[in-house]
Amino acid sequence: MDKKSVAGSGAIWEKLITRRTFLKGTAVAGAAAAVEGLLNFDFLWHLTPAARAGSNNNDNKYQVFLNVCPRNCYDTCSILSYVQDGVLKKVTGNPEQTFTRGHLCAKGYTYTRRVYSPDRIKYPMRQTGGRGSGKWQRINWDEAMDVIARKILELKKRYGSTLPICLDKYSGNFEIMHYGIEGMMSSIGYTTRALGTPCWPAGIDAQTFDMGTLYSSDPEAMVNARYLILWGVNPAWTSIHSMHFVYEARKRGAKLVVIDPVISQTASKADLYVQINPSTDGALALGMARYILDHNLYDRDYLQNHVIGWEQFAAYLRDRVTTGWASYKTGVPQEVIETLAREYATAKPALIWIGYGMQRHTNGGQNVRAIDALAAITGNIGKTGGGANYGQLETWGFNYHAMGFKAPAGSKGVSKPDGTVSDRFIDINNFGHDVLAAKDPPVKMLWIACRNPLSQDPEAGVVEKAFRSMELVVTVDQFMNRSAQLSDIVLPATTQFEDWGVNASYWHYWVGINQQAIKPLFEAKSDVQIAMALSRRLNQLAPGSCTYPVDGDMQDWLGKEFNAKTYQMLGIQDWRELLKGPRKARLPAASWSDGKFRTPSGKYELYSQEAQKFGHNPLPVYLDEEKAPEKYPYRLLTPHWKLGLHSQFQNLDWMMSTNPEPWLEIHPDLAAAKGIRDGDMVKVFNDLGWLIIKARVTATVPPGIMAAYEAWYRDVDYNVNYTVKATPADMGTKATGNPGIAFHDNFIDITRA
Repeated sequence: MDKKSVAGSGAIWEKLITRRTFLKGTAVAGAAAAVEGLLNFDFLWHLTPAARAGSNNNDNKYQVFLNVCPRNCYDTCSILSYVQDGVLKKVTGNPEQTFTRGHLCAKGYTYTRRVYSPDRIKYPMRQTGGRGSGKWQRINWDEAMDVIARKILELKKRYGSTLPICLDKYSGNFEIMHYGIEGMMSSIGYTTRALGTPCWPAGIDAQTFDMGTLYSSDPEAMVNARYLILWGVNPAWTSIHSMHFVYEARKRGAKLVVIDPVISQTASKADLYVQINPSTDGALALGMARYILDHNLYDRDYLQNHVIGWEQFAAYLRDRVTTGWASYKTGVPQEVIETLAREYATAKPALIWIGYGMQRHTNGGQNVRAIDALAAITGNIGKTGGGANYGQLETWGFNYHAMGFKAPAGSKGVSKPDGTVSDRFIDINNFGHDVLAAKDPPVKMLWIACRNPLSQDPEAGVVEKAFRSMELVVTVDQFMNRSAQLSDIVLPATTQFEDWGVNASYWHYWVGINQQAIKPLFEAKSDVQIAMALSRRLNQLAPGSCTYPVDGDMQDWLGKEFNAKTYQMLGIQDWRELLKGPRKARLPAASWSDGKFRTPSGKYELYSQEAQKFGHNPLPVYLDEEKAPEKYPYRLLTPHWKLGLHSQFQNLDWMMSTNPEPWLEIHPDLAAAKGIRDGDMVKVFNDLGWLIIKARVTATVPPGIMAAYEAWYRDVDYNVNYTVKATPADMGTKATGNPGIAFHDNFIDITRA
């Protein structure tokens, strides 16, 4: 990458800051061992298969177990855990898994610190001084289950149903057995559920309208790309294992293009970095499509055989789109757009990796549809090393036995037009508001699991108000995060090293068993064990009030998650074969390689009647981006942080020693105009809320845009969502039940604090 290849960034190159922060032993205060020693895993390559399967290894005196990282992350790493005398000593990546390739990220190497953190919730606790008082009393599991069960039964008697009980659960622990939480709720009756996803729904809908479902190619096949566009994604921080395949593609001759408003660490590695105005990605894609149309660079055969709607889309491009218009919208020079379009259309195969951040806008779904269209009109879909990758759920065909329990006979819920009864659903992305607005009956009890809504939800003040309006709040977690702090009862959850499970990725094609490597510490229980304990107490107090089993061996539970289709996909006869090592799904390297899409027409749909049914334009047209109001003229982006994942990891001692406080990235020109110097404390605010944070002056962000990275810091009053409104994205309802959220359409002003 040279100065000439930095498009639309002016003189930024000279001030480029490449973030290369590594954990070093000297930077980790109080750690028992230097991180360099933790990262030295050369000895792992010499382990025998028997040792990797969990038998004794006399050479190094470790028992070695197979685990899978259950965090909500692209990489879903295959882990080897090393146990000595019942203590988890070390973790590393499993070299047998070709995506992880024997390595973990910085977060993964802190797992020993997570498991043995003194901050872990160790016992059931009850807050005695009121929510948020910090006055906690240790109770035993029987007491906790009794309090919860009696409240459930009392609410059911008072309101005639269990609808006043609300579950808010998502992806803080993404292992399949954790769907036992939903099963527990179903087994007590029809309840209120937070429906949707904060992460990626607009993009899922977009690809569902275009191709019929979410099904991306094997990311390991990126090595075959001859042109690679990373669009709104920063894998150097958020999917480090994918970077190996990106680099390998470059070694084989691929050109690497990164499109992002921020000069990320990934952008610093690119052959061509394109700095784009936020939320205008669709305009860039459509401008490229217009150039491809005008210069006859589209794939006629592919369009004729596999695509419907090309004529209508071409007419829209001719009527409404020019490269000059795209340049005006995006801030990218016209000649760069044209060069990008020409190079992309003539390099075969060419692959676009669409990130999740770029669809967190009010026009995010349409932006993704426009980018998908580029892959379709150039015939790159179905080609190994080509396509438009976003995510995949093909490897998630489990039975979900842990969640498949029916409500007790006679349970009352929401009546549907077809005569059936269901749960009541509220929007997970407007959780606080919908909980407070629920009537007939109102919500009176919350169960929070695998989530931290008080850190991760928009309009945090409204969410807090919802918490405080409850009669009982129960949170199941490993740490006393913001949501746990505002609960009545907290229950200690196991880590993946303390229980059995199975996990798949929404990115790569590998599936692995998670073995119990150590006994649960203190009194931690898994979600299925908690469900069984609650069922036991409910049925003692009111026989027949809960259909969930009251006991069971966790390996038996695990075996019930598999089926013939899963076995066939993995090439095994029994789930226990996964104890020999993870398996890669037997899927084509290129999704849609057979040309059979799952749309109503069976073809790629540039013109989607299904999209029209959901209130969208049937074509991938441009929706205008949100513009900053006069009162709050700056955009605040809140991307993912490399040493944390949402509100996890950053609270651990090693992470706090390396990065003890958050910061706001602000461009030198804006900082000078506001009288802000590097290291000053600043206040960012709008009519919803405000945040005090330290300024970091850097040219990695454009002049009118700031960035603050989401994380939960231990003992630090920091929440990037204080200023984020619950503004919906344009899509998400079809695939996930509710629209996504426009996290990055967040406008603020700034002053020195």
